[in-house]
Amino acid sequence: MSFRYYLYISDTKVDMLLSQIDPGYRRAGTAEFSLKLPFVGAKRNVESPAADQVGRLERVTRYLDEHGDVGSVDEPGQFFRGLLPMQWGLLPTDGGQVMVYFGGRTENTIVGLGGSSFHVLGGGPPAAQPPPHVFGGMSNMPSLLSGLVDAVDADEADRTPLTAGASLDAADTQALASVHRAGGRLRGPAQNVEFLAKRLLSGPSPYPELDGRPGMTVLLGSPLYVALVD
Repeated sequence: MSFRYYLYISDTKVDMLLSQIDPGYRRAGTAEFSLKLPFVGAKRNVESPAADQVGRLERVTRYLDEHGDVGSVDEPGQFFRGLLPMQWGLLPTDGGQVMVYFGGRTENTIVGLGGSSFHVLGGGPPAAQPPPHVFGGMSNMPSLLSGLVDAVDADEADRTPLTAGASLDAADTQALASVHRAGGRLRGPAQNVEFLAKRLLSGPSPYPELDGRPGMTVLLGSPLYVALVD
């Protein structure tokens, strides 16, 4: 039997999706009553917060796998799954806030996953880290991209991409460039991780001469979960 060792679970996204999948689902533990003569006894069974958190996540992931548009890193749908080596860490941004960022690549795609450091489980990444902050709103693309731009060096953040895809406007190209560069800010060894993420942005790499092969794609997602795998 294989186990998941969760690094990150986004309760915000899980609860938002779960409320649409099953509006009657309750996060609280269930109460169970039993009748025992000659008296009535009441027994309350309350699930632990961790078990409830994982249970809600699994309910959402099962529904998405069965009914949602879930693709792969190389061919993402509205959501995408992956299992690959990724570096990760906490990236400070302006104002002392911190985001968590996972970066990796397949043969065809440079992928980044970003979200609030508040949802990191188990004490954070293996490398030295700044004090964690609640960074609300990091799951939406404008906030996430703003955080990425803050996290890279200012001179590089303002650098004009070397090439631009013909179908992309300047804002899209700059966003893809920020994702491309953000992975280079991560330190420490890569770890094999499994994840399910919401697709936010994808397009051709703005730095093909740095990719090692032509035709690379850049993909940015906001994860529902990230877990270590053996």
